[in-house]
Amino acid sequence: MELFSLTGKTALITGGTHGLGMAIATGIGKAGATLIINGNSSQEKIDKAVAFYNEQDIKAYGYKFDVSSEKEVVAALNQIESDIAPIDILVNNAGIIKRTPMVDMEVADFEQVLKIDLVAPFIMAKHVVKGMITRGEGKIINMCSMMSELGRNTVGAYAAAKGGLKMLTKNMATEWAKHNIQVNGIGPGYFATSQTAPIRVDGHPFNDFIVGRTPAGRWGDPDDLQGTAIFLSSKASNFVNGQIVYVDGGILATIGKPANED
Repeated sequence: MELFSLTGKTALITGGTHGLGMAIATGIGKAGATLIINGNSSQEKIDKAVAFYNEQDIKAYGYKFDVSSEKEVVAALNQIESDIAPIDILVNNAGIIKRTPMVDMEVADFEQVLKIDLVAPFIMAKHVVKGMITRGEGKIINMCSMMSELGRNTVGAYAAAKGGLKMLTKNMATEWAKHNIQVNGIGPGYFATSQTAPIRVDGHPFNDFIVGRTPAGRWGDPDDLQGTAIFLSSKASNFVNGQIVYVDGGILATIGKPANED
């Protein structure tokens, strides 16, 4: 449908080499956008991701740079615009988590999580939005989390960063909406990825907790994020701004249920 088509658009997805970022990028690419994929671990991993997209008839390119380094971000964006095109859609997906009780967490580790999960989206958006303002349109999606709303043991730094990212999203929308730029967030619930595979086996306490806590009764499939990402990247969301869409199977809608309730 024309309302959801991304044909002719260029989308930059940070951390788009694996996991949920790859699922989101795939959806955006299948909707017609040219993909720019960022990573910072290895060029080999970026190249494999680009090959994966190309195999699905999605035009994709990969660039290695540190999203938390303003110097590297500026250089990369200049190179991308020179090589390919200006960025129409930015998805701030790159992030890390460190699971440590706060009483034991080193300040340096706390600061690193905030730098990558909160400061980096600011750096990326700050420099991408300048071209969007000049062109009078653009879409920015920040990957938030249920930890933007809730706390949980051992993820204090991550929750602080994602809570901050929720408010950063709202403030970006407040400042840039007048330029016809929509800034929104996606808050994933618990998803079936390679990282969660060890705890998704039947009988594992955490698996049972998540399945029981989620009204949908299952873990999310990464592809479940694609529709929301396409919507927030397309004309269909032109009057949606400053919102966080939680794709969580209903977890945030309920207080839960007793253990013996069907």
